[in-house]
This record gives sequence, C-alpha cells and structure tokens, in this order.
Amino acid sequence: MKKILILNGPNINLTGEREPGQYGSESLEAINGELSSLGETLGLVCEFYQSNSEGALIDKLQQIRGTHAGVVLNAGAYTHYSIALRDAIASVRLPVIEVHMSNVAAREEFRHRSVIGPVCAGSIAGFGKNSYKLALYALKEMV
Repeated sequence: MKKILILNGPNINLTGEREPGQYGSESLEAINGELSSLGETLGLVCEFYQSNSEGALIDKLQQIRGTHAGVVLNAGAYTHYSIALRDAIASVRLPVIEVHMSNVAAREEFRHRSVIGPVCAGSIAGFGKNSYKLALYALKEMV
C-alpha cells in the first residue's frame, strides 16, 4: 500500500472548536479517523501531521521524499502568502493536492489568492471534511 501524507497547517488543530460554521463541528482527530479508514479502502496508508509552524511543515514535506506517494495539504493561512511553502512543494516532486474545508472563493478577498496552487496537482475547496476525502480519491488515481 502506498503512503499518503495528510498535512495540516496553522489552526487546523482547532477544527471542531474554531468557527464551526466555516469548518464544521468535528474534531481534526475524528476527521483523521475517517480519512484513515477511507485510505485503507483505497489501498492507501494515511500518515497525519499538523503544525502551526511554517518551517515544520516544510521540514515534513522534505522528510517524506522517497517514502510517500503524495500529499493532501491544508496549508491554512500559509496558502495565501508562504512562498517558502510553495517552493518546498515544487521541490519535493510529489503530487500535492491543496484542500480547504471552507469555500475560500466565497470568503474575504485576501483568501481568494493561493500562492501554492500553481505548484499543486489540484485544489479542492468548500466541501468541509469531504474536501480531504475527495483529495484521497484523486491521489489514488494519480499514484
């Protein structure tokens, strides 16, 4: 079975508590449990990592080169301004799917631009926890 990294950025650890109207009421732990089960069904092993630190996210991306087949990434606010994260995505040469639980296009204008999107294999947004699930289906087809 191929390994997939589910990588979550700043404040995603507060999912279920923070703005439930935008992000839902389920905890990140509960969502990860569902993703793990779906991954098994799809023949994928899901590894999970969350950090509020930009550098830790970059370090994790670099560490999985050669061991993982792809990445599902919710970069949170780093989506909109982290050139360092963008460069890391481009350099690891793995399919990375950008996900957002909320519909970023329907939110504040500063959320409309993704600096990481151009170096990702694709983007999925606005489907709550199902954004992650759709990304797993996509990665299954890609890897």
